[in-house]
Amino acid sequence: MRNFISVNDVRNIDSLVQNALACKADPFKDKNLGAKKRIGLLFLNPSMRTRLSTQIAASNLGMDAIVFNIDKEGWKLEFEEGAIMSGDTVEHIKDAAPIMGSYFDILCIRTFPSLVNRQDDYSELFISQFIKYSGIPVVSLESATLHPLQSLTDIITITEIFKEKRRPRIALTWAPHIKPIPQCVGNSFAQWINAWGMADFVITHPEHYELDTKFTQGATIEYDQEKALEGADFVYVKNWSSYTDYGKVLCNDSGWMLTEEHLQNTNNAKIMHCLPVRRNVELSDEILDSKNSIVSLQAKNRVWAAQAVLSEILKGIE
Repeated sequence: MRNFISVNDVRNIDSLVQNALACKADPFKDKNLGAKKRIGLLFLNPSMRTRLSTQIAASNLGMDAIVFNIDKEGWKLEFEEGAIMSGDTVEHIKDAAPIMGSYFDILCIRTFPSLVNRQDDYSELFISQFIKYSGIPVVSLESATLHPLQSLTDIITITEIFKEKRRPRIALTWAPHIKPIPQCVGNSFAQWINAWGMADFVITHPEHYELDTKFTQGATIEYDQEKALEGADFVYVKNWSSYTDYGKVLCNDSGWMLTEEHLQNTNNAKIMHCLPVRRNVELSDEILDSKNSIVSLQAKNRVWAAQAVLSEILKGIE
C-alpha cells in the first residue's frame, strides 16, 4: 500500500481487517516496524479520536509522531495551480509539501469541505496536492469527501461482533442535525460496505438527500426509514447535508432521530455512530446508553484501524 485515501487503495479488505484485529490482540507485535521513522499528522480542521488514535497507532509501531495544526499554527496554504498569491494565502503547497516530505516518512492529512462549491470539494484538491508534491506516502485522516479510517474501523467492529453464518443486514440512516454536515462519512461507509460485499446493505434518508451514486452503487436506497430498518443487524446513524443542492439543509424532521421505537422491527440491532454525536438530536440518550450501542467500541477500534494501515505502508518503505 502506497497511500490510503479510499477503499481503492486496499487490495484485500478482509486481510486488512484481520491485521487490525491481530494488532488489537497484541498491540506491540510490530513495535520495531516503524523504528527510526517519523510520521507527520497535519490538521486543517479539528480532530479528537482521529488524532489521538493515529498517534497511539504510530507509537505502537515505534514511530515518532509530530502533530501540526496548519489552520492554527502555520501559514495559510495556497493549493491552486498558477495562483496569483495577492490574497490571504502565504505559502503554496508546491513549496510546503516537498519540505514536509523531507521531514517525514509518512504524512497524514485531515482536510474539510467548504460545503459551498461541490466541484472544488469533490476534486479533493487539498489531499491530491499533498500526494503530488510531498513525494512520500499520504494517509487521509478525513478528506473533503471520504473518511477511510473511520470506514475501515466500522468494518473491523462489525466483523468483531457478528459471528452468525449469514450475511449481516446493515442500514445506514440519515439523522437530523443543527447545521450542514459533510457527506464524508456517509460516502465512505457506503463505498467500503459495497466494496466489502459481505453484507446486505440499505441506505435510508429523506428524499433529496441522495449521496453521490459513485459511492452508493450496490446499496438499496429506501426513503421509508421504518422499512429500511426492518430486520437490520446493524444501524449506522449519520447526518449529511444535500449533495444535489450542495451543502444545504433541506429537511430537519426530528422524526428521523433514532429512538427505541424505531428499532422495534430490527434484529436487535447494534447501533453505530462515528462520534461526536449530538445527543437527542441525531440519537436519543436511551439508544446511546443502551447495551446495543457500540459507538464506544467503534471509537476504541480506531487505533487498530490506523495501526493496520500504517503497518502496511511501512512494509513498503525502505
